[in-house]
Amino acid sequence: MSGPGAGASDPAPGAPPDVTVLIADDDPVTRSGLSTLLGAQPGLAVVGRVVDGVEAVEQARLLRPDVVLMDVRMPRRNGIEATRELLRGQADPPKVVVITTFENDGYVTAALSAGASGFVLKRLPVPQIAEAVRVVAAGEAVLFPAALRRMVAARPLDSAEALPRAGLTGREEGVLRLMATGLSNPEIAQALAVSQETVKTHVGNVLSKLGAQNRTHAVVIAYESGLVVPGLPGA
Repeated sequence: MSGPGAGASDPAPGAPPDVTVLIADDDPVTRSGLSTLLGAQPGLAVVGRVVDGVEAVEQARLLRPDVVLMDVRMPRRNGIEATRELLRGQADPPKVVVITTFENDGYVTAALSAGASGFVLKRLPVPQIAEAVRVVAAGEAVLFPAALRRMVAARPLDSAEALPRAGLTGREEGVLRLMATGLSNPEIAQALAVSQETVKTHVGNVLSKLGAQNRTHAVVIAYESGLVVPGLPGA
């Protein structure tokens, strides 16, 4: 491990706990900069910084962060392999957000297929990266439609039959459609005029019925099954 992370101050009484973050990046400047800047963001606490995928898996299991901010190209074990290893066989694994330089990096779609909850670009302002971390920690996904289209195109349609077999209710299908547009749970609740707790229940039912690893996997199934068609109105 390359050094302790920059932690946020203790929350005020009654305030929600900080989202804890582990940063995995082989570039020392990026690693240090993200640690300092993210650690200064409200509601975030950086608990560790590592230099490669091997350390990312080891320290994530030791430190139990809420979110791992995972670079793709790292020595010894890349971010894709580390994501797959980290999420395999754990009852309550951390969320993974892939951070990369290029939106069209083919490794990103592979990382999403490995179970990452989304990705962000390194050139984004730190507050936007911080918000992506918070969103993923809350159980949402950070998805770019172009990346989803590439991922769907690159995958065999072995999960396309999952939707017809799942027995989703009409409301659950509607929630899945809205998930596929990138809406968060609060936004879905507003669109359907229901409570956020109701939406959370519907999302949980969708994931369970589809056998989806996470929200991203469920959205991929929605695209592969034809429930949502990229680029069409309402999709």
